[in-house]
Amino acid sequence: MKLASEEPVPLHEEFIYCCGAATHVLKCGPWKDLSKDESKNLPRLLFMIIPGNPGLAGYYRTFIQALYCGLNQQYPVWVVSHAGHCKPPSGMEMVEDTDIKELEDVFGLNGQVEHKLNFLKKNVSKDIKLVLIAHSIGCYITLEMMKRASELQVLRSVLLFPTIERIAQSPQGKLMTPLLCKLRYVLYMPVYLLSFLPEGVKASLVRFALRGMKTCDESSITTSVNLFSVDCIANILYMASQEMMKVVERDSTTIKQNLKKLIFYYGTGDSWCPQHYYDEIKMDFPDGDIRLCEKGLRHAFVLDASKEMAAMITDWLQDDLTKL
Repeated sequence: MKLASEEPVPLHEEFIYCCGAATHVLKCGPWKDLSKDESKNLPRLLFMIIPGNPGLAGYYRTFIQALYCGLNQQYPVWVVSHAGHCKPPSGMEMVEDTDIKELEDVFGLNGQVEHKLNFLKKNVSKDIKLVLIAHSIGCYITLEMMKRASELQVLRSVLLFPTIERIAQSPQGKLMTPLLCKLRYVLYMPVYLLSFLPEGVKASLVRFALRGMKTCDESSITTSVNLFSVDCIANILYMASQEMMKVVERDSTTIKQNLKKLIFYYGTGDSWCPQHYYDEIKMDFPDGDIRLCEKGLRHAFVLDASKEMAAMITDWLQDDLTKL
């Protein structure tokens, strides 16, 4: 007997322009269009994944498939890449060829927030409830979305390994801030040179870089090959540099206003949001659903623990789903 997460599931892939920027969308389930208000077949609920950085949708392929199956294939599960965090297919440019500038600085942190809100506005009926599942900097983006668009029908927001405060002061942030803010341009030339390598060689380099893992999701390897694109890596590093500078204070006001909708999940050995960040938010919001990982999952859980994380989330949300 097959496990549900191992069964083949419908997966639809799109490359679109959103706010004028190339965007990769993966849709799990038979629902491809959720924008038609008059349709009687729309689901009541959409699970939408807000990625971390790099915000490539492909990293979450196994995760959304496992989540879809764990939800008994009753609800669509979509992941939307960050603006410009993808290698567009042949014939598609990174930025739409138009005289209309849809959004100032779409590749920056503020632009990525507006990018997600714009995607929802244009692609999802306002009557559909949302479960937002965010990862890393996606958690900051999600809190900003809830702050800026209170009309969104958010049933729950699940914030995984949330980088929502003092990123530059974290152990990894202290290491990466000088590189991202002052030296990131130095990385462009080697990436440009590596981009000419055959795809098989690029995949071998990725496997070598991830060789320390006991098991690694195959979709993560194929997705990582996109990182050999100069345009893609430039947008990723630019966004990351803004994260170091702009994500400083935790937005406790928005958290307080939405506390009953939020689930936080912190790591025990997470160098991007160390455990004392968990201790402090737990102290400030004793009534919040704020959890500490007991399974030793890494910050980049999509590399080797997508199915395990999906199983936990479906378990957490059972009560909410039975009340629908």
